[in-house]
Amino acid sequence: LDGVHIDLKKVKVPVYNLATREDHIAPAESVLYGSQFFGGPVKYVLAGSGHIAGVVNPPELGKYQYWTNDRIQDIALADWFKEAQEHKGSWWPDWRQWLESIDAETVPARPVGSEAMPPIEDAPGSYVQVRA
Repeated sequence: LDGVHIDLKKVKVPVYNLATREDHIAPAESVLYGSQFFGGPVKYVLAGSGHIAGVVNPPELGKYQYWTNDRIQDIALADWFKEAQEHKGSWWPDWRQWLESIDAETVPARPVGSEAMPPIEDAPGSYVQVRA
């Protein structure tokens, strides 16, 4: 970056590396390959569907699925997938469990908005619910 080589082996923090099965922006094979270069623990997870639907998949909908496999070194996606375990539903609970395994401490949520920038309406917002 700007003439400086980036050494991902120096990144020692835990990484939850999510890919989606039909993603055309960050192809699952590329994300798996990139997972091999970090210096700390990496969990590679493959979610069902594409770029948006695979990521924005709240648990309460019970849609799609995701796959896990602890093996990420020197493996092609097709072989990783053959050995992977399928889980029904959203990957979000898995991510939450992964986070809690690193540090279970929680803090209260920050208040939404401020005096200068008050919230417009409760989440998710009416604009999210408009169908195109």
